[in-house]
Amino acid sequence: MRPHNTRHGLPMLAVAALIAIPITIARAETPTSYAPIAITEDFETTMHRMEAAKPEVTARQQALLKERYDLGDHAANGVMMNGGKAVQGGVRVKLPDGVTWEQLANMKPADIKAKGVWPKGFLPLPHPNHAEGGMVFPHYHIDEIKKQTDVDLTRFDLDYDLPDHLLPVYPPPIYLTTRPDLGDVSQGEVVTISNYYRLFNGILNPKQLEGVRLLVTPFPQQQFNMTEDRRAEKPHRGVTCFDCHVNGHTNAATHLVGDIRPQEFRHGLDTPSLRGVNIQRLFGSQRALKTVEDFTEFEQRAAYFDGDPVIATKKGVNILERASQVHFMAEFQEILDFPPAPKLDVFGKLNPDMASESEMRGQEVFFNAGRCAECHPAPYYTDNLMHNFQAERFFEPQMVNGRMASSDGPIKTFTLRGIKDSPPYMHDRRLLTLEDTVEFHNLVLGLKLSEQDKKDLVAFMYCL
Repeated sequence: MRPHNTRHGLPMLAVAALIAIPITIARAETPTSYAPIAITEDFETTMHRMEAAKPEVTARQQALLKERYDLGDHAANGVMMNGGKAVQGGVRVKLPDGVTWEQLANMKPADIKAKGVWPKGFLPLPHPNHAEGGMVFPHYHIDEIKKQTDVDLTRFDLDYDLPDHLLPVYPPPIYLTTRPDLGDVSQGEVVTISNYYRLFNGILNPKQLEGVRLLVTPFPQQQFNMTEDRRAEKPHRGVTCFDCHVNGHTNAATHLVGDIRPQEFRHGLDTPSLRGVNIQRLFGSQRALKTVEDFTEFEQRAAYFDGDPVIATKKGVNILERASQVHFMAEFQEILDFPPAPKLDVFGKLNPDMASESEMRGQEVFFNAGRCAECHPAPYYTDNLMHNFQAERFFEPQMVNGRMASSDGPIKTFTLRGIKDSPPYMHDRRLLTLEDTVEFHNLVLGLKLSEQDKKDLVAFMYCL
């Protein structure tokens, strides 16, 4: 017969003694796929520690950018984005000392690798603080959202890294496939929860209008949430889809992909435009999600929280209802049109009566010697597939500001329609201008284009 002061066979005093013993769980030395759930440092200590480290973090990233690129404000002559911002021109990637682009183009990948002359600007670009990661927004977007909605997207630990003149026009115009007669339906405003109804009521159907509301409603995210595990000073309502895809386009906000571990192998992200998603069949740079509905649902379930559903539960994940909310959001996204391209005919090729000689020559290079059209066929300039450039043939794996520069793997073919409106380029922002992209592809594809071919090719892409 058990004594009355026992529990599960142990005397109650013994149980009390066990409860009083502090239990220390050692941190695992082996790699883990999970972020820590129970934060052991109080929020004020975390914030002050990261604020103190911020100048060093900023200086390290700025030193990397200046080593790799010419960051100056050098506008292309007479070329403007839709919305009126000057397009930045010229090759910005810096060459190693004593090497020319022509010399590199005539070298074999193994020789470039052995001599260590692969341009550093062609290596993967780390996040502004790669070890930390998370969404980072340009300052002018932070200012506009705070003005309109009183939501502050400032991070106390880091700032956006690239200069304003190298980013897309702000705010970007909105063009709709359903109402091309209206032109820019944003009326020059950044669409937020404060003005979406005024801007779109009477233009969209009720489902699409509700879709816009959801796209501009803040929901919790890894760095912006109500818990102590955040990177905003005050508890936070969260971010919106349109905080990165501003007006259904992009402000070049960056983040890290959620589908790779460990941290140093995660790709940096360049937010792609949502223009023309109705003709796209792959979503996410590597995830190969098959519909915009998949992408919309995945973003808030996983991408908002670094691909970690465990920590998402803690921070307040917003589970969208697929048959209504996801459908409404997708229906609006699928009527976002490409910007006007007046020099293109119905087949997506140049109208000879409107194009210059350089643009016509560039089209010839694009569809022939440049081999661009093998992945970017007209009229929408994407094959909706994924391709692997195998750029690791040209350089030794190396750690750069917390990012292991190695193989990228297969990356989806982004559409080139409206490409001049969407700098910087590549999936991780590593290329700042279209001239940079031409030099990159000239090397990795072994094209050996002439200087005139390169200039003409850029002139053609300005027309898309």
